[in-house]
Amino acid sequence: MRFPFTGVIPVDKPPGITSRKVVNVVARAAGMKAVGHAGTLDPLASGVVVVCLGHATKLVDHLHAQTKAYSAMFLLGRSSPSDDFETPIEMEALPRVPTRDDIDAAAVHFRGDILQRPCDYSAIHVDGKRAYRLARKGKPVEMKARPVRIERLGVTAYQWPRLAVEIECSAGTFIRAIGRDLAVALGTRAVMESLRRTRVGPYCVDAAVPLASIEPETVPGTLLPPLTAIPHLPRVALSCAILDSAVRGGLLPAATFVGERAAAVDDDGVLVGILSRLTDGRARLRPNFRGLG
Repeated sequence: MRFPFTGVIPVDKPPGITSRKVVNVVARAAGMKAVGHAGTLDPLASGVVVVCLGHATKLVDHLHAQTKAYSAMFLLGRSSPSDDFETPIEMEALPRVPTRDDIDAAAVHFRGDILQRPCDYSAIHVDGKRAYRLARKGKPVEMKARPVRIERLGVTAYQWPRLAVEIECSAGTFIRAIGRDLAVALGTRAVMESLRRTRVGPYCVDAAVPLASIEPETVPGTLLPPLTAIPHLPRVALSCAILDSAVRGGLLPAATFVGERAAAVDDDGVLVGILSRLTDGRARLRPNFRGLG
């Protein structure tokens, strides 16, 4: 299938709107339906939402799996069911006021590979229903802890009750939950006051396109090549003969590349798909931008 546009647009989402609204704005401007985003950002948050168009929508999973970075502000000495300002805030009567040294010492335990219990107000499915839907109805939500990786957790400012942090983490990490659990370790509670996603994989917020700037005439100039979405994958240039076979669904020899996946490009360096290793060692283009897959 041919699309008018194929590529990626890193959008700087303002607070107060959903990631779905961002996709809708881009889809209308591009005049196409094959548009999706690589990772939801809470409506109250701002920052990078990576929008994929055309064949690049097949790279969403590859993008979603990459490291993300955030800048967050927490208010200590209070709590809420949603761990932010979406639900009513309850103040602690006699909160413990930690020192900066206390915070630095506690933060050590929230770096690296950890188990994290997701927030009750989240889009995770519990018994076939979204957790936030159950929570809003006052029903108990049983959330099991899941492994996540915190590459970096740095305290950038602290003056009671505000605690500012910068975080780099794996997909599936709840920033609200980091503030919640860090506060508990300090003997108090916390809610997230603000959140800004500053990076998704290779896309930084400084180079993202403001949502208000997305118009039909600006889409071509803001579109980035699909290859920019997968810098973590090795590149394999396919010669004309091999490329012709590959895009028709042909299998490639095991020695074509090393590892489980690779970005396949043509002679011009344009991405034609992802080479994925099969159980017998050979490889196939999955997804295949030019053929069947």
